[in-house]
Amino acid sequence: MRKITLFLALAMTFACKEKPKESKEEIKEEIEMTETKESDWIVLFDGTTFDGWHMYNGGEVVEPWKLEDGTMIFYPPENREEGVSYNLVTDREFTDFVLTLEWKISEAGNSGIFWSVKEDEKYGQPYLTGPEIQVLDNDGHPDAQNGEDRLAGALYDIVPPAANTVKGAGEWNAIELMIDHKANQGHVVMNGTKIVAFPLHGSEWDDLVAHSKFAEWEGFGVFKTGKIGLQDHGDVVSFRNIKIKEL
Repeated sequence: MRKITLFLALAMTFACKEKPKESKEEIKEEIEMTETKESDWIVLFDGTTFDGWHMYNGGEVVEPWKLEDGTMIFYPPENREEGVSYNLVTDREFTDFVLTLEWKISEAGNSGIFWSVKEDEKYGQPYLTGPEIQVLDNDGHPDAQNGEDRLAGALYDIVPPAANTVKGAGEWNAIELMIDHKANQGHVVMNGTKIVAFPLHGSEWDDLVAHSKFAEWEGFGVFKTGKIGLQDHGDVVSFRNIKIKEL
């Protein structure tokens, strides 16, 4: 009995030496690594300020954009000065990322979400450089009758949505936009369903653009790094819960 007890004691001692207890420093390091991973998301709009955004080719965000109940809302001005637009872009530029947000369009409304926007005086609008994910009231806006690549969630005038998962005017829609130039892949998830996938460069991308309205646009879709944009298309539109994770 003594020999067995001694053997067990030695075995337990050996096991303890083989697998030492984690130190407080090691545990702290693991926690910090977890926190870093969870904090990869950057909040682009927290519902309280327009910090991190400005008018395209302009200064700070002004009316007709307003903050209401954790939402940024565009109210088109009744007396718009000719040639004046109120498109928003981020202060920061991004290359490879996952962008998530929610949007709500008014009845018969139209808007859009851009990426890789180049801010330069020679480009008067974000859509001259940045590809667009369509924001639309499919039932009420006439652009929905101009082809499936004009429907909500489409890569505008380039790739139509594979499924109709959009909610109607006045309802919130959740979008995920992934842009990964390293993998040459982009996609759109609408309300939990992947509806659009597309390349970002190379012959396949060039062919898609060649068969769109952007075929002769010099700066369209050529910049890998650029700003995120939200469109003034003359209709009431709302955005909230905007965040981004760089890849």
